[in-house]
Amino acid sequence: MRDILNDLETVKQLSDPDPVKRAQKQMKTPLPKRFYKSVEVAGEAGTWKVLLDGRAVRTPAGNHLVLPTVSAARLVADEYDAQASEVDPMTMPVTRLVNTAIDGVANDTQAVAEDILRFASNDLLCYRAEGPERLVQWEAEAWDPVLDWAQGQLGARFVLAEGVMHVEQPRQVIAALGVYLKPRWEPFRLASLHVMTTLTGSALLALAVEAGAIDAEEAWAAAHVDEDWNISQWGEDAEAAARRAARERDMKGAAALLQALDA
Repeated sequence: MRDILNDLETVKQLSDPDPVKRAQKQMKTPLPKRFYKSVEVAGEAGTWKVLLDGRAVRTPAGNHLVLPTVSAARLVADEYDAQASEVDPMTMPVTRLVNTAIDGVANDTQAVAEDILRFASNDLLCYRAEGPERLVQWEAEAWDPVLDWAQGQLGARFVLAEGVMHVEQPRQVIAALGVYLKPRWEPFRLASLHVMTTLTGSALLALAVEAGAIDAEEAWAAAHVDEDWNISQWGEDAEAAARRAARERDMKGAAALLQALDA
């Protein structure tokens, strides 16, 4: 199932799930020229489409790109409108996510939801460093409020562990999370949650963003506490920084789509 949740684009520069490798391929593969002049949003029967020179956009699989709110449609339209002489899918995270939702997630929402629950059973926030003390404090400050939110929403407490040894979460905890997730099986919402879950390694961070308990920037910082600690000790690698920036763009695109779905 995760295969269909990677970029479902037909262009070669998106054939690798790693954003840095995609960028490297992109440098070798000519981008398509911008073939349209005008970008508009049009509504019909409670649904919204993006029009390029008056023609409705389709997904890579040939499906109609139809969105449930005008705000969501405008996010996609803005990405098309922002393209210069060439169309660069790397700079269109919402459009790629919408394509994935329509062409992939909509075909098997249950499998995608189950993948999110698998992340929850091994959630990043449940694995704490044994030391040093400052790192332990950083993790607690960033992660404990989200776990407290989850306990309040689910009525269940996640089990924590030190180090990397696997800790089994109680069945009732994952079951409660599944009940909470069930009303969110709509493809666009579920695709956004899955993207944020896989990018952060935490279903709890993704769901907290969706609920408005934290914002996307807070979630992104929380997901990188350990990485930022290592950077503070050893410095930052340029390639790793580029990879992180590309992933953060995808994270913010998913969060923006979630917000637009509720607008």
